[in-house]
Amino acid sequence: MTTRDADEFTEPLPATRRALLRRVALGQVEGRAPSLVGAVVREGRLVWTGSRGRVDGPEGSAPDADTQYRIGSLTKTFVAVLVLRLRDEGLLDLGDPLAKHLDVPQAEGATVAQLLAHTSGLAAEARGPWWERTPGALRPETADIFGERPLVHPAGRRHHYSNPGFALLGALVERLRGAPWGEVLADEVLEPLGMGRTSLDPRAPHAEGWAVHPWADVLLPEPAEDTGRMGPAGQLWSTAGDLARFAAFLLDGDARVLGAESLAEMRVPAVAPEERDWDGGYGLGTQLVRHGGRFLHGHTGSMPGFLASLWVSAEDRLAGIALANTTAGPAIGAIAADLIGIVAEHEPRIPEPWRPLTEADPALLALTGPWYWGPRAYHLRLRADRGLELSPATQGGRASRFRAEPDGTWTGLDGYYAGETLRVVEGEGGAPAHLDLGTFVFTREPYAPDGVVPGGVDPEGWRAL
Repeated sequence: MTTRDADEFTEPLPATRRALLRRVALGQVEGRAPSLVGAVVREGRLVWTGSRGRVDGPEGSAPDADTQYRIGSLTKTFVAVLVLRLRDEGLLDLGDPLAKHLDVPQAEGATVAQLLAHTSGLAAEARGPWWERTPGALRPETADIFGERPLVHPAGRRHHYSNPGFALLGALVERLRGAPWGEVLADEVLEPLGMGRTSLDPRAPHAEGWAVHPWADVLLPEPAEDTGRMGPAGQLWSTAGDLARFAAFLLDGDARVLGAESLAEMRVPAVAPEERDWDGGYGLGTQLVRHGGRFLHGHTGSMPGFLASLWVSAEDRLAGIALANTTAGPAIGAIAADLIGIVAEHEPRIPEPWRPLTEADPALLALTGPWYWGPRAYHLRLRADRGLELSPATQGGRASRFRAEPDGTWTGLDGYYAGETLRVVEGEGGAPAHLDLGTFVFTREPYAPDGVVPGGVDPEGWRAL
């Protein structure tokens, strides 16, 4: 085992472990939760779990990484993965109107992407009574989840969280797969990822859901109903151990389930945040937040008697998980985010060692070095897998990474040039003459008289005043 392997996959240092446990303990006490479990994933592996409280009363057992809790709206991220799988297989396009695949007049005009991003304009909740606390049999058909006013905003206009929207996405999965969404999830996601303790219904050992009286330290049991058609909005039960596997998947992807590129697409902000929520946003079935200067993606969840949160920091390659069995109280999202911050601050990530490429393509090497967009200098570097990285030589300018395509072009991955095509235009003898990047021309010299510059170059060239 290398030094890097030994450092990354051992448990955190004693001082870090104490700080993590203290955060969980504070969350349980301040939130007055019967029990609370926390977990940390580093470099794709579960490296720490801790808990406070009991799951079966004062004389019961302490929860651990194998204790099931209901995870509420974290279910939505699982459903989004199923939808992205359908897209990647060519069975749908995210721009498709839902009506292309499902006959749901209440969602007329809404696209698949808008449902994933909560911009469909659909109402926030299903038709009463309170769907999280009542049997799903009260809403046996998809049409039964809608009230008198299913649309409250024009489709695509703004972010408006909609639980019925994800019920429709579950129905979409069922229509295109020909099987219940829960079975599809188990076959296509849970089994490949080894998530054997994630299920639609509770399986022992599991926590009981409680409401805590706001003015007294007494409890009231909460119902744990099968929500039926609304299940894709919040039905799942899971454990800290299983969610650690899911967090590792959200970070790097898994070829058996969904690739890293599609997962990265899920965490791109799909709509501007509301005016009072500029530290948060939403992608495709994924919540986005900034906490302690870090960009986190994942989801929070709540159901009667339960709270859950899973956040991933791609930059730190860390994930934090928090689960509690109370309807309200603990700041569950902040607890999970703080677990990430504690490890990142106590034990900053050691960067991977630099390694040279295993082979060098002379044609690619010929592209590297300085290029100029007008008078602005850039560096072009060769990355692994024939990728390129364009960065300004001085402050300002637009940087992007590029993925090599089979046709000899490159596609921008981030920044201003995300999705744009980079082409090499050859000159005499086949040498690269200039770069065409979405019509921007990069030349080997700044405004050379013989350069291919749109609008031409003054024939007298550079001069002194």
